[in-house]
Amino acid sequence: LDGRIHPTRIEEAVEHAWAHVNRAILEAGEQAVLETGVTGLAPELVRLLGQLKYRTSFGQNVLKHSIEVSHLSALLAAELGANERLARRAGLLHDVGKAVDHEVEGSHAAIGAALLREHGERPDVVRAVELHHEESAPDMLEAVILMCADAISASRPGARRETLETYVRRVRKLEEIAQRFPGVEKGFAVQAGREVRLIVKPDQVDDLAMAVLARDLARRIEEEMEYPGQIKVTVIRETRAVEYAK
Repeated sequence: LDGRIHPTRIEEAVEHAWAHVNRAILEAGEQAVLETGVTGLAPELVRLLGQLKYRTSFGQNVLKHSIEVSHLSALLAAELGANERLARRAGLLHDVGKAVDHEVEGSHAAIGAALLREHGERPDVVRAVELHHEESAPDMLEAVILMCADAISASRPGARRETLETYVRRVRKLEEIAQRFPGVEKGFAVQAGREVRLIVKPDQVDDLAMAVLARDLARRIEEEMEYPGQIKVTVIRETRAVEYAK
């Protein structure tokens, strides 16, 4: 109260903060279980799920990703005639290993399977989680469904932040493809790789050839690259005449 730092007060504040975080973790885990309709989880697994609220993977919140994978797995299982309840449960728990992978050696799939086994989870759920990153060949349909749902959620446009290296590689690839065509003077990838602009040599590419060039480049990009959304192709042809009045 007098403005000085008291060790006892610091300890009380830390304890209060820990209690608040632990409550938030438990509430997040319980909400995830409620939202997905998964029942009968061990309390420790619910808490570990809640910890995923504070874990991200390439910018994607891991708890939200797990909930999404649970729903997608159930939908795919229903369409394919697989065990829907198993797929839903494995989908929710598939990344639980990420809650402790900073403390334990091994892949998050193996860590997650060990945690599930330790807390009495069903063997088929443990097996699906263990296989979801193809560390060994999947031997059950629900494991393949989980792999597909995981990939769909992760690759959804905007779900994950793109790494700088991947972004630079895509931009360079766009410009390299553009430069292959005859008559192109310069090629630029703009708008974060969502558009490529070509400046052509006016004495080599006429107005009719511009349209053909734009179509051919768009087709080449479709064949050679993978990208979310669409990429706009713009061809620019400019002729200048300059004279000076003296």
